[in-house]
Amino acid sequence: MSDNGGEPEATARLQKLFEGHRLTPTQRRIAHCMVRRAADAPFLSSVELAELAGVSQPSVTRFAVALGFDGYPALRRHLRDVIPVAAATPGDSSYNEYQQAVQAEIDNLRHLSSLLADPEPVTRAGRLLAASRPLPVLGLRAATAQAAGFAYFARKVHPDVRLLDEGGTLLADRIDGAVRAGASALLCFALPRHPREVVEALEYARGEGLTVVTVADSTFAPVARHSDLLLPAAVGTGLAFDTACAPMLLGRVLLESMCDALPDAQARLEEFDARAAVRGLFVE
Repeated sequence: MSDNGGEPEATARLQKLFEGHRLTPTQRRIAHCMVRRAADAPFLSSVELAELAGVSQPSVTRFAVALGFDGYPALRRHLRDVIPVAAATPGDSSYNEYQQAVQAEIDNLRHLSSLLADPEPVTRAGRLLAASRPLPVLGLRAATAQAAGFAYFARKVHPDVRLLDEGGTLLADRIDGAVRAGASALLCFALPRHPREVVEALEYARGEGLTVVTVADSTFAPVARHSDLLLPAAVGTGLAFDTACAPMLLGRVLLESMCDALPDAQARLEEFDARAAVRGLFVE
């Protein structure tokens, strides 16, 4: 695994390369894998990249063509020209597949840390979420746990949090209800594979005047064009099912930012602790 100072710049250049291209879900998976392994990307063979992304080698070739290159070798030459080369170390083959999945998540967290070096987007998001009364929080399928976790803690400091974790025809009704009650923003957790309902719900929410803040797996996720403020946090793809440590942590960072924007957040937390003690909620 690579761990070097040039990785944020490499990541930014890769993301710029992918912007403006309509990629299939398989191609987005390849793009995401390259972003996650930004420093290594110029040196990966098509077979290695296919294995890392969990796709076929022909899919990697089609991906390169979709970006405007004659084939994957031309894409790799381009990456070697534009991505800064730093001291990169190859992946440690002594790790078993479970350890590799953990190491990949550690890389995702390092990448998230580098993005948070500029706190302005998260600070802005925190203010938007704090000001929305009520605050709808959307997450379907794979993102349900992230949305529910945020909503659980947010209710301790925010006066009205509404979890939207079920799709179907009632989803638009619940967005309408939040708007009628005075909501100004909506927080969405969007993770692959991205449900069509989420994309449609965000489009509908913006049409109703809500400012959409989205935590997604990358800046080129399908929800990006339907978000006013997108905060990326990569998912791990090394196991049969994706892992989402970075999106979960980013959700907690957003909670912290929202608390900073709520003047009575600390008082609400102290009130909850006092009530919990009286009720004997916790055993410690």
